[in-house]
Amino acid sequence: MKTALVTGANKGIGFEIAKQLGLSGWRVVVGARDASRGKAAVATLKALGISASWQAIDLTDSATLDAVGKQLENSDLSLLVNNAGIPGNQELIGYDTPLADLRSTMEVNFFGTFALTQALLPILEASHGQIVNITVPTSPNVFLNPFAYKTSKAAQNTMTTSMALWLEHENQTTTIAGIHPGPVTTDLNGNMTGDFMQDAPTVGEKIVALINNGLANGTLVELDGMAMP
Repeated sequence: MKTALVTGANKGIGFEIAKQLGLSGWRVVVGARDASRGKAAVATLKALGISASWQAIDLTDSATLDAVGKQLENSDLSLLVNNAGIPGNQELIGYDTPLADLRSTMEVNFFGTFALTQALLPILEASHGQIVNITVPTSPNVFLNPFAYKTSKAAQNTMTTSMALWLEHENQTTTIAGIHPGPVTTDLNGNMTGDFMQDAPTVGEKIVALINNGLANGTLVELDGMAMP
């Protein structure tokens, strides 16, 4: 049984990814900042017969991220799903965005995500593992244009493609890819609903199907299999 760490797995898409991984035979580590929510998610997963545990992860706290690397260094971790993120203030016009909002969004969605990935990379390499970033396309889109959020995800997309090249160049066996789930009803968007919105359980199932089928190193894909712009 291989082990997967999913960040932000106490709710929403992250929880559904963790659940579907567990149901397909993975041992799951629920990465969450809040202990009570993380442990509640683990209890729900265990009730489904899934092997699950909680790992404290605060993407704004470097000490926490260093601890994760040490605590998992002797594990059989084979998959890291970087799902956790914050939306930033999505109501602002881009040029009115305060630097504080941009910094806080980048801290979680890019800097913290990169630091966690960096800490776990030696462990993943030992198990020929994979890294999957849950992200968004960042080309101009009048329907999705939150400045801080898209800026942080653009950095994450660059991390994905650039790191993939280095992994290949250095003959590493770990792969990294990004998945854009499309519009999903979660608290990240205020639980927005509509004909164009998907539900988290369906999206979690689709994402795990892609993961289990294997994702090519450096790819950024939509759930329908198309390359992201």
